Amino acid sequence: MISKEEILKPIWYAFTALDLDRNGKVSKSQLKVLSHNLCTILKIPHNTSALEEHFKDDDEGPVSTQGYMPYLNTFILSKIQPNFDFVELNKMCWTLSAPKHINTMNLLMSEKDAFRVWCIFNFLSEDKYPLTIATEELEYFLRKLLAAMGCSWNEGRFEDYKTHLNAKKHHLNAWELIELIDMGNFTKGINPQTVSMGINEVFQELVMDVIKQGYMMKKGHKRKNWTERWFELHLNYMSYYVSEDLVEQKGCIPLDRNCCVESMPDKDGKKNLFIIKCVEKSFEISASDKKAKQEWIQAIQDCIVRIRQGLSSAHRESRQKRRELRNRIKAEQEILENRMKQLQLANESKQAQLEALSKDLNKATARGDLDEQRRLQAQRELLEQYKRDLEQEKMARMQMEEQVIEKSNEVEQYWQRMQELEEMYLQLKQALQDEKQAKEDEEILRKLQARLLQEEENKRLELEQIHLQQQQVLSQSQKEKEELAKEREEKERALQAAQEQLESLKRQREGALEEYMAVTKKLERASNKTKNWKHKVSKHEGLLKLVQPGGKTPSKMTNWGQAAFTESELNELEKMWQVNKNRSEDE
Repeated sequence: MISKEEILKPIWYAFTALDLDRNGKVSKSQLKVLSHNLCTILKIPHNTSALEEHFKDDDEGPVSTQGYMPYLNTFILSKIQPNFDFVELNKMCWTLSAPKHINTMNLLMSEKDAFRVWCIFNFLSEDKYPLTIATEELEYFLRKLLAAMGCSWNEGRFEDYKTHLNAKKHHLNAWELIELIDMGNFTKGINPQTVSMGINEVFQELVMDVIKQGYMMKKGHKRKNWTERWFELHLNYMSYYVSEDLVEQKGCIPLDRNCCVESMPDKDGKKNLFIIKCVEKSFEISASDKKAKQEWIQAIQDCIVRIRQGLSSAHRESRQKRRELRNRIKAEQEILENRMKQLQLANESKQAQLEALSKDLNKATARGDLDEQRRLQAQRELLEQYKRDLEQEKMARMQMEEQVIEKSNEVEQYWQRMQELEEMYLQLKQALQDEKQAKEDEEILRKLQARLLQEEENKRLELEQIHLQQQQVLSQSQKEKEELAKEREEKERALQAAQEQLESLKRQREGALEEYMAVTKKLERASNKTKNWKHKVSKHEGLLKLVQPGGKTPSKMTNWGQAAFTESELNELEKMWQVNKNRSEDE
């Protein structure tokens, strides 16, 4: 079943083709023509007044795509019949949009192949507008195309092209994909006819949902004759035509959960038979060989199983899984980016705190330097004052003898000054202790700064681990591909071992045949020896003998009268026969 999103994609191309000014608006008359064509192709009764009723508040000017989408959903998409021709819809939209983007004079591939690439792009593109194709879907399409042409995949060339796209931060649109295939970036040196056949095969599988196709013989229901037909297997039905040009369809075999497919023994001179049993009737089909028969039976059985399980076709299910994987990776990247932003904000906050602490430390240092200058200035002043006092003291000492009584008071004042100096000394000592405490505070601040730097380093290590985990998740798909390649190599080695075992059995059979021939020759030689032996016995033991006068010894009597030999003569002849027999056996 074709989804609504797949139907909207070609319609979007048709709408944008009509949008000549590229402002998202199309005239009402053009929309009427487009709607009429859509209704005709989708087999919907066209209501000519519905569009006028929908845009009755607008004048004859252009209407926007936001205004046309509700009309499209209400009057067209909600009434689609399941048996419409999806290819015809694509052809109509292609006819409108292709001339505005492609110059057929410069196109190397045929217009039919360009149309097929356009349809494949619409199938693989994301459900976001404007339509683009993800890099993973581009790789899937190119791998399918090269496999259909029987060519090997060039991983290095695609990685270079992928790096080029990532550097430009650009995703391909439909016209750029057609140009990529037309220029032969990945099909260089391949026959254009081979490329066309590969594009058609991928188009049949992805767009037309053709799971398997080919010629087979079918038995008629009325005449019971066998006729060659071209069969195409889809998920829910199997159609057959007169030839592969699909011009004349002869019938259709519906597939449902009640159907089954079974192998049949050869009959009526037909080989490789199988039968498809449906509710109303059964269909007997003859494949070209045993391998084709097994492939058709397996493909039909897979379709029936998918119908019973309510699944879509394999390539649609694969596309959905790839999209879910991309969305999951994108969500994980967004979560990781949010965590990175949070950590960056936390880092900036810590950095701001460090800068504030550094400023406070600088201010404290400047304040300490100012206090130190003041203290030194006070010391210098005290020293100068002390020098002056010493000079005055000298002068006082010179006058002491003359003015002892007068200077006694000055001496007391001097001692008072000395006490003041001691107090000042104590104050100076206290100032030195304060300076030492300031240095200790500075050391504490430095340790705090080192701890903050260590926390920042730990956060950076956590970010690197998260990045490594992401890389492991991304490389997991590559490991799965390598495991599949290893499994295929193991199967090839098992096949080669089976072939070697078959060759060994052939050699053993030839050796057994040679031994059989040798035994046959020995039996012939033994038979010849037996014949020779019988001849010698008959020669030496003949019954002919001359009639002679009888002796006095009693003769042997038989049923026919008196014997020709006596008992002693017969014993003598028996001994001679036994000797000759032993001699022939020894030889």
